[in-house]
Amino acid sequence: MNRRQILRGALAAGLTTSALTTLTNTRQPVDLALAADTDTTDLADLADLESAAETYGYGYHGQAPTRVLADLVSDFAELRPYLDTPQPVATRVRVCHTAGQMAGMIAIVLHDLGARKEARKWFATASRAAQESGDSQLHAWVLAREAMVPLNYGAPQAAARLAEQARQAAGNRPTASATLAAAVAARAYALSHQPEQARHALTAADQLMGRLDAAAQADTWLTHGEQKHHVHLSHAYTALGDTRHAQQSQQRALELSAPTSTMTRSLLAVDAAMCLHHDGDTEQACRRAVAVLDGLPAAYRTGLVHQRARDLYHAVPARHHREPAVEDLRDILAA
Repeated sequence: MNRRQILRGALAAGLTTSALTTLTNTRQPVDLALAADTDTTDLADLADLESAAETYGYGYHGQAPTRVLADLVSDFAELRPYLDTPQPVATRVRVCHTAGQMAGMIAIVLHDLGARKEARKWFATASRAAQESGDSQLHAWVLAREAMVPLNYGAPQAAARLAEQARQAAGNRPTASATLAAAVAARAYALSHQPEQARHALTAADQLMGRLDAAAQADTWLTHGEQKHHVHLSHAYTALGDTRHAQQSQQRALELSAPTSTMTRSLLAVDAAMCLHHDGDTEQACRRAVAVLDGLPAAYRTGLVHQRARDLYHAVPARHHREPAVEDLRDILAA
């Protein structure tokens, strides 16, 4: 049985202790190899792994996150021989760049599945690889994506600090990483009840977005397309209580989202529910969130969408907690 099949089997039951151990056992040797000094020959199949990283960047495409995770980790492990063997400097730079991309995307999937501690470990590996590659934009992308872990799990001030580190690494040029970092900072400030900073970051994100070239706006995890931009704006404006702008971004993001984009469409629906709550219709907000959770495939029920719906429940004043719709939301979150 090959590594990919073993990983798929280990992850088929979800992020169990055994599955997480398998992931750790794959990550750590590459992490250690990144610290080694290597310096002599090229190896033949690196281009295939670089192409694989580009392909993974296009996201889930309707596949279960655990399946994508198994395939990503399997290919990530193939980088280890390149790091264990002396390479020319240019080749090691390419290897580290690909390792940074893959480790970052593995962290994204783990984050989406709700495994935030494990996600942080993979982001740390991605950051080490990105720094060694010398690509400041990749490093900024890793930091901005890492900021989304505390952002989505109740630590927006920590998220703001990471997002600002990402903005500093990215610089002022209109790049996908700089735009992402500004958008994530806006969300973090909005959730930290710092509306002025949030709106400054939103303005910066919009200005950068308007200057991105076509390649930077491709719809991948590694770039910053219009759909992704409006997903971030939806959350930032929702957190600010600016439901008019939030709803505009939700509508545009949905128009640009494929029917198979289960995670994105579900998050937008929960943002819409939160907007209903902000506008005074808490009952309908809870019913909308319950419908979202009830319609999710099993692979998506324990991660980010669940957390965002929990945020809605906690935003409902305690005096409403015995109302049927609120109780229904509480029960499905507890299931």
